[in-house]
Amino acid sequence: MRVTYLGSAESAAFLASKQMAIPLYVESVSAGFPSPAQDFVERSLDLNELCIQNPSSTFFVRAQGDSMVEAGIHSGDVLVIDRSLSAKHGDIVIASIHGELTVKELQLKPTTVLRPHNKAYPVIPISEHSELEIFGIVTGVVRRLER
Repeated sequence: MRVTYLGSAESAAFLASKQMAIPLYVESVSAGFPSPAQDFVERSLDLNELCIQNPSSTFFVRAQGDSMVEAGIHSGDVLVIDRSLSAKHGDIVIASIHGELTVKELQLKPTTVLRPHNKAYPVIPISEHSELEIFGIVTGVVRRLER
């Protein structure tokens, strides 16, 4: 799965100057059987606040491909990337391997590999000769549903 850089969170003018407060209801929505809705707003929610913890170190990329579908990342999704976080075992990362950007799960044990989340793709082994650079940790996924 490849990624395309969309821009930084800090450079988005609306982040610094405007908040978009959307009502957040107390009741969650059932993904199983329907439950009665309540007309009570708990508070307002700014989507920037929800998706972005560190604006100065956050950027966005668009995912291309299907190697991460089992992790819930689909082609066309916008990924929220935080560069201020240190990569740990099991993190979904944006990595450059031999100069090509990709999104994969970083596995450090028992050996270092970049693991896709689609059985049709092989793991990418990382050796001491590999040109690997971690650009950031995926902290969110934004997806627009088709109508």
